[in-house]
Amino acid sequence: MGAEVAITLLEHTASDLRQLARHNKGRVACRILAIAHIMDGASRSEAAQLCGMERQTLRDWVHRYNAQGIAGLSSRTGPGRPCALSTEQMAQLKVLVIAGPDPSKHGVVRWRCADLRGVIQEQFEVEVHERTVGKLLRRLHLTRLQPRPHNPKQDLAAQEAFKKTFPRL
Repeated sequence: MGAEVAITLLEHTASDLRQLARHNKGRVACRILAIAHIMDGASRSEAAQLCGMERQTLRDWVHRYNAQGIAGLSSRTGPGRPCALSTEQMAQLKVLVIAGPDPSKHGVVRWRCADLRGVIQEQFEVEVHERTVGKLLRRLHLTRLQPRPHNPKQDLAAQEAFKKTFPRL
């Protein structure tokens, strides 16, 4: 049997912890209840078994409770994978997307994720997936929806004249 787990943070009683467990959800509530069981005098093995966890896991949660209180019982998320582009490169990408493609240089009339993927690879020497390009655009608060492309040689005056003379039903 392992050594007793000492709860050094005594700002809450066992009944207070049970009240707090009612207001929390999921695994956090189970962790709070396990600590309440220990405060009531249950062994670490008993408290862990009652709350559906291993004895060593409960020990780790008690240490986090002692260090950080109730807030320490929440699960932490990792930082995740770092962004493929730096902040300067992201700013350059935003300027590029807002300016739009040059049909003679880029060969397209509007940006698609596949086109931007090629530009990112050429300009920044970073290879990303098409889906990642969409995520980068969302992070820049840009949408992948584009207005309908128009012919650069269209005659706006002729269009307005047609609208005025066209019979409506």
